[in-house]
This record gives sequence, C-alpha cells and structure tokens, in this order.
Amino acid sequence: MTAAPPRAGLAAYLTVTAAYWAFMLSDGALRMLVLLHFHKLGFSPVQLAYLFVLYEIAGMVTNLGAGWLAARFGMVRTLYAGLGLQIVALVLLAQLDAGWSIGASVIYVMLVQGLSGVAKDLSKTSAKSAVKLLAPTGEGGLFRWVAVLTGSKNAVKGAGFLLGAGLLALAGFDAAVWGMAAVLAAILLGVVLFMPAGLPAGKKGVKLKEVISKSRDINWLSAARLFLFGARDVWFVVGIPIYFYVVLSDGTPEGNRAAFFMIGGFMAVWTVLYGVVQANAPRLLRARELGADALIATAQRLVLGLAVVPIVLAVLVWLVPGAPLWLTMILVLGLLAFGAAFALNSAVHSYLILAFAEAERVTMDVGFYYMANAGGRLAGTLLSGLCYQWGGVEACLAAAGIMLILSRVMAGRLGAAAAA
Repeated sequence: MTAAPPRAGLAAYLTVTAAYWAFMLSDGALRMLVLLHFHKLGFSPVQLAYLFVLYEIAGMVTNLGAGWLAARFGMVRTLYAGLGLQIVALVLLAQLDAGWSIGASVIYVMLVQGLSGVAKDLSKTSAKSAVKLLAPTGEGGLFRWVAVLTGSKNAVKGAGFLLGAGLLALAGFDAAVWGMAAVLAAILLGVVLFMPAGLPAGKKGVKLKEVISKSRDINWLSAARLFLFGARDVWFVVGIPIYFYVVLSDGTPEGNRAAFFMIGGFMAVWTVLYGVVQANAPRLLRARELGADALIATAQRLVLGLAVVPIVLAVLVWLVPGAPLWLTMILVLGLLAFGAAFALNSAVHSYLILAFAEAERVTMDVGFYYMANAGGRLAGTLLSGLCYQWGGVEACLAAAGIMLILSRVMAGRLGAAAAA
C-alpha cells in the first residue's frame, strides 16, 4: 500500500472523516437512547450492562476481521459496509415491541447492539487506517492528522449523547430511531456518490492468520489500551449515568425529562471536551519536539496521574453519606478533569499504534489494536453494571483506578520490548 498524492489524499481524508463523523453521531445518540429508555422501563444496572455486552464482543471479533477485510477488499468498501449495517441496526431496533418480556427485550436489543458493534468497528478500522496512508510525512503530520480525526470523532459522539437524550425526551424512542436511520441513509448515499480517489483497493492473497501482530510493542500497547479503556467504561457506561439519574430525577415525567437532558448534557460535554483536547494533543504535548521514545514516556506518566482522579473521587463518595449537591458537582468537575487527561493519553496511544504499524499491514495492525480496545470496553461495560449494583458509583471509580495502574504496568514494557 502506498500513500496517495497530497491533494487526492486530503480529499479522501476529508470524506472519510465526514463519513466517520456521521456514524459516530448516530452511535452516541443510539447509546444514550438505549440506556435511558430501558432504565426508564425498569431494567437493573446489570441488565443495562448486558444490553451493550454483545456490542463490545462484536467489536473484538470485528476488529480482527475488519483489518483483514479492509486489506483484502479495500478500506472504502468496509467503510460503506459499516454505515450500511448501522442503518440496518437502527431499523431493527425500531421493531422492538413494548409488549415483550424483559428477558426477550434484553436478548433482542443485545443482538441489535451486536450488529451496531460490527458496524462501528468496520467504520473505525477503515477510517483510522486511512490516516496512516494519507497523512503527510514529516513535522508531526501523522500525529496531527490522527489527533484531528480521533478528537473530532469524539466531539461529534459527545454531541450524539446530547442528541439521543434530547430526541428521547422530545420525540420518543421510535421516532428518534427511525429519524436517525433516514438521515444516515442519506449520508451514506452522498459518501458513495462523492468519495474521491485516494484510498487503495484491496489486495488478493492476504491471509486471515496474518492479523495477529508479531510486534512486541504493538502487543504491549494493545494490552495498555485494554486497561485504559476498561478504566473509562467501568464508570462511564452504567455507573455515572444511573447515579446521576437517581440523584436528579424525582420520578415524575417532567423530572425524568429534566434528568435525561442533564445526563445527556454531561455525557456530551465530557465527550466533546475529550475530543477537543485529543484533537489538540500534538500542540499541548509539543509533539514536534518529541520522538517516539519521549511520547512513550509521556504516556507512562499520564496514565499514573490519571489513576489518581478516580481513586480520590471513590474515597470522597464513600466518606460522604447521601448525595448532596456539592458532591455531585465535585464528581462532575473531577470527571471532566479525568476526561482531559484521558484524552491526552488516548491521543498518544492512537499515534503510537500508527507509528508502530507497518504500511503494508496497517489495517491488520490497527484492527488487532482496536480488538484490545474493544476488549477493554467489554470488561468495563460488564464491571460497570456489576460494580454499581454491588457497591454504587464509588465501586465503579475504585475499579477504574485499579485498571489504570494495570495500564501503566503494560505501558512500562513499551520501548523495553523493542530493545529486548
């Protein structure tokens, strides 16, 4: 695989980014719709976590397969497939019958969310791999382009959280799902019609077994990524949204709507802040002045500092009885600070995987890495429901701190792995 000419590469990069934005807007909105709608219907924290389990399992499997599919059939085709499958998932979710039992509803939504997980990771692997081939060389071009793509994607997903909560409050579940499916279908049609040249076609002869990375640095980075994202989702998926719902809603329809907007607003602000910091990470970290070794050391320092935040918040919630307003405000501010530091760490990881990846097998290396990312999200999702049901939000935050310490242990092998 060779890089595209600068002008063609930029056009392809912008189109891929726009398609990825559209997907992630729908992904964020769908997650918030499902979480709040089924919590309102009486699902327990563990049942809510189950709704997203197959989504994350599908992500693990798909990332491996997506890397091979993109190498074999081309990144453009896997990007289209991801957008198309998300439309199918939305249409299927609209078929949910309110008369079904909770067990049947959980199984059905799990299956639909699994399809959405396949869609997300087909799109993600295509978009992230494209940056390796399209970014300009020299002067930190790769770090800048991957930071802008990833940071803007997360900002858009944050807007999706607010969109999903707002649509649920104003239009209801069914109308929101159908509306998103229609808009995403129009965007897919536009992307298919106007996608410029610039991305390589597939290559015959690529073997599925080649997706397993033989690079020790990629393997250790993937392990560090697993614990990093597990540490986020262990409080983000179920713990904090349900904690805020319990604190903010009085149980009336008006109280529920207000709580939906406030929860969606927090999730949106957190994710947008995360995206903005991530997009600006090369400048904030002065990446032009740093080589790969210095950025590895930066990632190791950042993750230790990050671990302090959830541990302190967990102790504070444990010590303070009830849920006074001032404690909720401290949680909000503390988690926003966590988001900013997490974004810097995540941005360095996103650069390092592309720096470590070989151009000839970039989709497979990126797919393997994001398989670990999905594994962390799966662990975090399961633990989020279990920890909240067992020990409340403080248990979720304490688990996050432990997982971040483990991420630092894995990141400590980077560089040393290369020298071994």
